[in-house]
Amino acid sequence: MSRNGGNPRTSSTFVAPCGRPLRPVETPMKLFQCQSCGNILYFENRTCQRCGHRLAYLPETRTLSALEPAGGEDWTPLAVRDRPSRFCANAVHDACNWLVPPGSGDAFCLACRHNGTIPDVSNPEYLAKWREMEFAKHRLFYSLLRWNLPLKTRAEDPEHGLIFHFLADPPENQGPKVMTGHDNGVITIALVEADDAEREKRRRQMGEPYRTLLGHFRHEVGHHYWDLLVRDAGRLEACRAVFGDDSQDYNAALQRHYEQGTPANWQESYVSAYATTHPWEDFAETWAHYLHIVDTLEMASAFGMQVHPLLDAGGELAARIDFDPYEAQSIEQIVAAWLPFVFALNSVNRTMGQGDLYPFVLAPPVISKLGFIHGLVHGTI
Repeated sequence: MSRNGGNPRTSSTFVAPCGRPLRPVETPMKLFQCQSCGNILYFENRTCQRCGHRLAYLPETRTLSALEPAGGEDWTPLAVRDRPSRFCANAVHDACNWLVPPGSGDAFCLACRHNGTIPDVSNPEYLAKWREMEFAKHRLFYSLLRWNLPLKTRAEDPEHGLIFHFLADPPENQGPKVMTGHDNGVITIALVEADDAEREKRRRQMGEPYRTLLGHFRHEVGHHYWDLLVRDAGRLEACRAVFGDDSQDYNAALQRHYEQGTPANWQESYVSAYATTHPWEDFAETWAHYLHIVDTLEMASAFGMQVHPLLDAGGELAARIDFDPYEAQSIEQIVAAWLPFVFALNSVNRTMGQGDLYPFVLAPPVISKLGFIHGLVHGTI
């Protein structure tokens, strides 16, 4: 293992700012276009397959840009020619395609500066798995930066800065396996989760309908923002009114969950079976699902998608996704678009013999919880 962009692990508390700057209304930017040839690009693309230009993501302008050499380590983005910059230090491992903000003295980009421990990159297997984790982590940071959520590194706040450790299991019989989890701003992700077969095995063993790297990142960072936006921001009572009393013993609740299983009627109030474990897990699961939904709707909006089933005479399953879900005014606007859209996606998946893309039910109490998350990220609670 080696150090990357962050500081060593410590623990305590961090008081989040009371408010955040207002954000201007913006258009969805999840689809990108090469400024040289007009080719449509993926968020993770490193090179334009049509014209060969090297590509990089500029987080401060939310643009994936074709580049031209600017001398030395600098590159000129064709999207904003007056902002030459250099690649994140992790680009040398093909683990990052982001540029460091212009004028910054950091070696790492806005996402990678939160790395603490990374795997041994001289091990090809570890390097390949770490790259997969970075793809997921950068999609997470796309969302966090869009909402301008508090993002302090461990160096900036040694007590509660956000830091990621990507850890491989020790050799057999030489120590316990790595557990994915969160502890006071420290997020540990087990490297084995990047193994598709092993992750699928764990998904089945734990009876989960959904288990992905991106899901892990979104869930664990939910715990971090519970600390910052709920506990440290004076919103405990408001949160407890929605998610329940978090002061109950967490370890006892976890043990009860694994010994007694999930309540039979859990779907009436929770977004997932694991959310029934404890209010902290309910919050983190709901936070993750809010990110799932908003990010997916943004992509649908970028494609100009609409749903209008021919058999739906009453229009109950119709939706036109022509708004930016990151700037949605209410959870009702998001859910009104999401439910018809995901019904269509699940139907398409079934025609391919696949399971539902989104195998979850959003009961009214769950929508209320999503509304609480919506208020938190928009600073309206």
